[in-house]
Amino acid sequence: MGWASCCKRADGAQPGRRKKKKDTAWRVFSLKELQSATNNFNYDNKLGEGGFGSVYWGQLWDGSQIAVKRLKSWSNKAETEFAVEVEILARVRHKSLLSLRGYCSEGQERLIVYDYMPNLSIHSQLHGQHAAECNLGWERRMKIAIDSAEGIAYLHHYATPHIIHRDVKASNVLLDSNFQARVADFGFAKLIPDGATHVTTKVKGTLGYLAPEYAMLGKASESCDVFSFGIMLLELASGKKPVEKLNPTTKRTITEWALPLARDRKFKEIADPKLNGNFVEDELKRMVLVGLACSQNKPEQRPIMSEVIELLKGESAEKLSNLENDELFKPEQTNSFQGSSGPDSSDCITEEKSSKADAIEEAVDSSETVPSAR
Repeated sequence: MGWASCCKRADGAQPGRRKKKKDTAWRVFSLKELQSATNNFNYDNKLGEGGFGSVYWGQLWDGSQIAVKRLKSWSNKAETEFAVEVEILARVRHKSLLSLRGYCSEGQERLIVYDYMPNLSIHSQLHGQHAAECNLGWERRMKIAIDSAEGIAYLHHYATPHIIHRDVKASNVLLDSNFQARVADFGFAKLIPDGATHVTTKVKGTLGYLAPEYAMLGKASESCDVFSFGIMLLELASGKKPVEKLNPTTKRTITEWALPLARDRKFKEIADPKLNGNFVEDELKRMVLVGLACSQNKPEQRPIMSEVIELLKGESAEKLSNLENDELFKPEQTNSFQGSSGPDSSDCITEEKSSKADAIEEAVDSSETVPSAR
């Protein structure tokens, strides 16, 4: 798919043309404009670097801050990445999805422009450069969980055609100045034709978040995103990473750790110690139970995102009771989660890492995470 194929909106309008004055539609930027905004892509403005290029912080003439993804030297792979991301970003408008500000295509330069997110990402707040600041109190965590669920539900249920994200993870949920969650990075996303239950594709994503049917068979569906979202919910509740190394030869997934505690109803032991006990226990229980239900091995047993939202909000006491009494949470059940023996290497699968340059890694990791930090 060439980049030009994504230059018309669903309503037939050309890029940069606004249907209404109040519309916040994206537009075409000139290369000169973006060079000026980023100080000619100065190294000091660099936010991060990923598999398809680098991301720079910039400031437009009106003072607004932007993040600019600059693709590497032209290639068919980069061109496809550019076309997919621009097309999908142009299709979606939701308060919990990162909006496209615009793009630039001059010569062999391919650039995508986003809003800059000053509070980085969930990953950065929990595990990275801002972890020690404890900015994510319980109320914020619960709101982030619900808001990001609503963003993914929009992709699955309301976008036309439906969209599978394929790389839902903590570093792809960015946080604006008010800690409003914005689901980002649609470079791996797939458009799902009407009537299709899944698409078979090359596996891309991040270890610890991959649904087993996707990791093993390449079958991508909305349920794969549900799995990844469940892992992220457990991460939000506990402050733990999706996979932790117990010793040089043994890894434990967050589900393997959390499930026995949930079955014993020891939800307080799952809570992030950084919360210092300051959380609403019923909400914590909901987040953990929903996270574990989402991250079951069998996709047909996972809820859909609209159900996830309802459960997180606690809108139905009956459904919450049914979830709590589900077979999954009975002590005699065998482990129904992805173990640590899954795929451990791929040119398309990445593993979350910590480093002194966490802001850079958070902005764009090797799986093409959207910019999140300066």
